[in-house]
Amino acid sequence: MKTLTPNASLAALFEETGWSRGQFIRATARVGAEAGIPVSYDDSAVPKWFAGSMPRPPVRPLILEALSRKLGRHVTAYAAGFTESPDLSGRAPDTVAGLVDLGSADMDPSRRSVLGAGLFSAAAVIPGWPDVRDRLERVQSDPHMRIGRPEVSAIISMTEHISDLDDKFGGRMARPMAAAFLVNTIVPALKATAPDEVKNALRSAAADHLYLTGYMAMDERQDGLAQQYYTKALELAGSAGDHLTYCTTLRGMSVQAVDLGHGPLAVRLADAAASASPQAGPRMLAFLVGQQAHAAAQTGDRAGALLRMKEAESAMDKAESRAKAFGSYDPSSLNYHVGQVRYELGDVAGSIESMELADRLREPVYRRTRVRYNAMIAERKLEVGRLEEACVDWHRVLDDYPHVQSGRCDDRVRIMISAITPHRKNVHGRELYERAVPLLKAA
Repeated sequence: MKTLTPNASLAALFEETGWSRGQFIRATARVGAEAGIPVSYDDSAVPKWFAGSMPRPPVRPLILEALSRKLGRHVTAYAAGFTESPDLSGRAPDTVAGLVDLGSADMDPSRRSVLGAGLFSAAAVIPGWPDVRDRLERVQSDPHMRIGRPEVSAIISMTEHISDLDDKFGGRMARPMAAAFLVNTIVPALKATAPDEVKNALRSAAADHLYLTGYMAMDERQDGLAQQYYTKALELAGSAGDHLTYCTTLRGMSVQAVDLGHGPLAVRLADAAASASPQAGPRMLAFLVGQQAHAAAQTGDRAGALLRMKEAESAMDKAESRAKAFGSYDPSSLNYHVGQVRYELGDVAGSIESMELADRLREPVYRRTRVRYNAMIAERKLEVGRLEEACVDWHRVLDDYPHVQSGRCDDRVRIMISAITPHRKNVHGRELYERAVPLLKAA
């Protein structure tokens, strides 16, 4: 019979957390729920792990992530005693090969569910701008293929087209198309022969496409997958010297972290985005600082959130024209952030007022955004006792909902049904419930 070697490393990390055994298991289970991986252990497993019994392989990354979140640093498999030696290879990631693997799996329906179970890490290492500039490997050029500005323009146009579809119909429909375009068009172009200027423009366009694809994965609640796309976008944007896309991607990662309730990480990402943007114009400044304000408010930093929000409002006042590129920041977006900051700081009525102004200012094309944000307005109206008004807003949500394919919109309708269930004796509540349930089932 094999003699077990006690895992002193894991025991020391556990001691550092201050957790009970039950808290350790529950934290691991929460991470598993995010990744779609059930955790069947109870607290009796913890002393067995300390004694040298190894957790099942799928559970080990969940334990590492739970420890990383609690301790505020990246905990490796070696540090937790799950491997006998650290990975000291120091090899830079093969960006292009990684894109092929990532995109191929995402465009294959038989593999997408497995890929979507990837783990969102709240302790992810965020590469700094100086570190990421040289990380793109030198791929072997294809001597039979050359690219130029027309190919770059075509990639930019296709990304904009997919972005339009995403705004109107949600990420569930458009993301397989984006993944296929990545594998079949963008990756071969990245391997082609071209002058340095064209290669940098191509890497920048590819980074934009990856950012959009990551956003669509996040919209489907495949947060670990979205994080993989975002990280690849950072690598390509950094190698291209593209500060705009680099900062936009970091900000998008902060939005994702806020959405998942990881306030400290959201602050760190938002601050990194702002610091990596040299000489930002007023609209870009509002775009970045507005997210800093939201993240700060979620952590309870009232003074910081209000200061950042004031900076964002001042910057928006100076902005002269509305940007046309996807991810643009406009007065509607600004008022959304004002509403979120107000809500996080306890001003529910004020948040409703700001969110309603954002809705009035929003362009009609953003249907998915309209579904999500109007649902938030209704939820908050119910929170302050305005049931009938909430039902009116929720009916507006249901008018748009059948036309979007979005995991985050599905979530908001589930919240609606749960919130209105206790009010089914009210005629308005009953009508809404009876309309919402079949629509969610159909989705």
